[in-house]
Amino acid sequence: MRVAIPEAELQVRATRAGGPGGQHVNKVATRVEVVWDPVGSPSLTDEQRIVLLTKLGNRLDSNGLLHVVARDSRSQTRNRETAIRRLQEIVDDALTPVKQRIRTRRPRAADEARLAEKKKQAEKKARRKAGLDEE
Repeated sequence: MRVAIPEAELQVRATRAGGPGGQHVNKVATRVEVVWDPVGSPSLTDEQRIVLLTKLGNRLDSNGLLHVVARDSRSQTRNRETAIRRLQEIVDDALTPVKQRIRTRRPRAADEARLAEKKKQAEKKARRKAGLDEE
């Protein structure tokens, strides 16, 4: 299930990325952090909010905010797009219902093949025990 998150609900912060990269990393704020509040979001229904809070509980901070960080690119714009896309994917994955597995029976042929293999192993070990097999 896809929920459109308006950009007005997102808080975007740009900071210095850190790590290797030399002078460019030290002077340009390319790391982007996108913060979204699912609890206070008017674009969610109550059911969607409950599902998100239960499924994303470990990803939310103590204030109930979801943080997504991107620092893959040297471009702040690309990192911003990446972070927003990741946030959307996280929300979409959490809201996608889990398909229930339909229990099926094991095929009779599979059971027969398993039992035939067991019988073959038992006969092989019985021959070894009797001293008839030289393996």
